[in-house]
Amino acid sequence: MTTTPQTNTTLKALAEEMLQRDDFLLCGHVSPDGDCIGSQLALMHALRRAGKRVRCVLAEDDSAPEPTFSFLPGFAELLHPSDVSGGVGVFVGVDVPTVERIGTAAALHAKASLRITIDHHAVDSTMSELVYVDPDAAAAALLVWELASYLVEKRDADIAQCAYTGLTTDTGRFQYQNTDAACFEAAAQMVAAGADPALVAREVFQNRSVASVKLESLAVERMLFAGEGSVAVSWVAASDFEELEATKADAEPLVNALRGIQGVRIACMLREQDGSVRGSLRAKDDTDISVLARSYGGGGHKAAAGFTLREPLGQAVERVTRDLQELAERTAVSPAHEGAQQ
Repeated sequence: MTTTPQTNTTLKALAEEMLQRDDFLLCGHVSPDGDCIGSQLALMHALRRAGKRVRCVLAEDDSAPEPTFSFLPGFAELLHPSDVSGGVGVFVGVDVPTVERIGTAAALHAKASLRITIDHHAVDSTMSELVYVDPDAAAAALLVWELASYLVEKRDADIAQCAYTGLTTDTGRFQYQNTDAACFEAAAQMVAAGADPALVAREVFQNRSVASVKLESLAVERMLFAGEGSVAVSWVAASDFEELEATKADAEPLVNALRGIQGVRIACMLREQDGSVRGSLRAKDDTDISVLARSYGGGGHKAAAGFTLREPLGQAVERVTRDLQELAERTAVSPAHEGAQQ
């Protein structure tokens, strides 16, 4: 694994510093996913086992974490920024690289006596005095799992369950390109420590609402293809959510339906919400889709990224489809080269 130039410590050194402190506030990014929530809660349990006072806070007051993850130990303790009163000891940003991505919790970040970042998103800046960022790590949960080994003598089932959830969601059930030997080694350790893979699979991947399935049906009907079938784009409108009584969480799995189509290299699912359009990008090959996401003001990883466009849905569909076609054409692998790789 390779850390970024902004990294100025090690996980072992971070643990040593944390063990000297008593009060912690853990925060992830806006619109938290499984890795974000799982990593936060895993670190919370580890620090509490070490005798520390720990609170977990969401990035925004007007947001709620996906109920999909309510089975995780500690989920019910997640706070909103406005729930936090008094001083802030150590603010730990988990699975989040910049102040902009912690929403209204930035005010709490500014009050902290010490700020720490534990992340796997490579950016050119930092928001903390102590930084550990490893973009080669498939999930932030992997880093928290290792950090926990320095904080407590034995990582228990609560730590393992939360970390395993973060790992399995950010690797797409160990199907994405970021899945490597380190993922399977850590997963085996987590299961040995008490993580329940069947429970995670059932609660996260086999627990879709009827509204979510109906949204997927609409998305499939609306699919657009570009780049000789290498790009798939679809969308759901705000009116679809109203008609189906669907939630934002119901739309999360939709991009995977596009990604799974034969011949598709790049998939994008667009979701209209609150006057803007949220895009989820996925790549099945080595195409770096984070470049396009960053050009829209978003970010993410090489094979999984997101962005928000503040423009009408129809305009966004046309723009994204055009830009993805250009990206696919620039990154196309010639048949001769493809044969040489096999």
